[in-house]
Amino acid sequence: MKHKLLLLKKRASVIAKDKDKKGVFRIIKEVLIFWVLKKELPYFYFGKFLYRKEAENYKDYLSSKEVDRITLSKNLHHYQYASLLRNKLAFSLYMEKNNIPVPRLVSYNLGNKFFFESKTSEIKDIEDLYVFFKNLFKHSGKTSVFVKAIAEMGGTGCYLITQKKLKEDLGVHGTYILNGDFIHQEVVTQHELINKVYRNSVNTIRFDTYVDKKNETHILSAFMRFGRGGSVVDNGCAGGFYLSVDIDRGVLKGHSHQLMKYGGERLDAHPDTGVVFEGYEIPYFHESCELIKKAVSFIPDRIIGWDIAISDTGPVIIEGNDNNSFITPDIAYGGYLKHPLFNEILEEA
Repeated sequence: MKHKLLLLKKRASVIAKDKDKKGVFRIIKEVLIFWVLKKELPYFYFGKFLYRKEAENYKDYLSSKEVDRITLSKNLHHYQYASLLRNKLAFSLYMEKNNIPVPRLVSYNLGNKFFFESKTSEIKDIEDLYVFFKNLFKHSGKTSVFVKAIAEMGGTGCYLITQKKLKEDLGVHGTYILNGDFIHQEVVTQHELINKVYRNSVNTIRFDTYVDKKNETHILSAFMRFGRGGSVVDNGCAGGFYLSVDIDRGVLKGHSHQLMKYGGERLDAHPDTGVVFEGYEIPYFHESCELIKKAVSFIPDRIIGWDIAISDTGPVIIEGNDNNSFITPDIAYGGYLKHPLFNEILEEA
């Protein structure tokens, strides 16, 4: 309860300080219309910044009921595909088997049982864990690995473990690793044009795909996430931000967006590097689109949110999500209900 009150206070503070908000009477009028139209409390009206002057088409944004209708639909989602997407170990092994580019699986652990090069080790404590990773770096030739919780989402449970700072990294994350289930993947060598914007995290593009009634795959939208302030993950849940992508041109467009609980800041350039976003070209973008459509052919769930990194040699799939909240893409797209395919999606749901 205390956490929720603090969150509400934070959001109220963001709205009160926002210089771009509509007039009070207009906000009240739109809140009432949104409430009646969506048949729910107008939580998303504020959470999606629809009170801002630029949100003229506030009715085109999805309500929580519409989001649930899509994400919980048994017609759009199937358990056997969802299980491949949600389990990072299964996803990594399946994609590698089918020659779909993903970060290479170096090792993994299920609790204190660790698997590396077809050998199983039982790790009892941080000291044993140090020996395990020291051996891993020596025999794999890697100097760092990304450790990701097999079942977590939104950047939770993602840790960078490096050879150079191994004792320090395990001092911070070692207990979590020993008490959980994690995959250990090679770190993507990010394309220099993406590093130019922000190099401390692997900055990913989120593509939403939809398989229509005729079994044709469509890319609904794309946006790109960036880390900031030294963070090694790009997720909005970790304080990062995101920008819309012009799918036809493969460039960033407009200003950035940020979750309200982190301040809802909007930026025209990256705060750490000063790189201007508008029109910034994304390397290998069209190759990324082709890769996404190929991936859908192997996991044909009808709506998936795909995260793609751009390496120095081409696109790499980081993960796929069947339980996409649609909050972020809805904001990035500027109201998903204006998309020409969304009426069909809701009908199919």
